[in-house]
Amino acid sequence: MDIKTIKQRIETVASKREYLLSLLEQANLGNLRIDVNQALEEMDELLDEFQRTFSQ
Repeated sequence: MDIKTIKQRIETVASKREYLLSLLEQANLGNLRIDVNQALEEMDELLDEFQRTFSQ
């Protein structure tokens, strides 16, 4: 896999972050709130690691 493909996939993942944030604003999320929080944490870690690895 080349760097261009990796960057495109990371951009796709990053674009989904806003959707997860909007889910947290819903009052009826219930126990799924834990999973959404976990997904956001893992996504942030992935994005941070990508930035550290491929910073230009």
